[in-house]
Amino acid sequence: MRELPHEGRVPDGDRVPGPPRPERAALTRRQYAYGGTVALLVLALLLLGLLR
Repeated sequence: MRELPHEGRVPDGDRVPGPPRPERAALTRRQYAYGGTVALLVLALLLLGLLR
């Protein structure tokens, strides 16, 4: 099998540039409310488990 001539050194870890990543959308009030509700439920369950 013939080898092709080497055309230059490419360091390890080089990446091919791609399109920029889109920025994430900001969280909505509903998402904050769901997160707070879940956090309060988990806290309440932990406290109930520790008090028993």
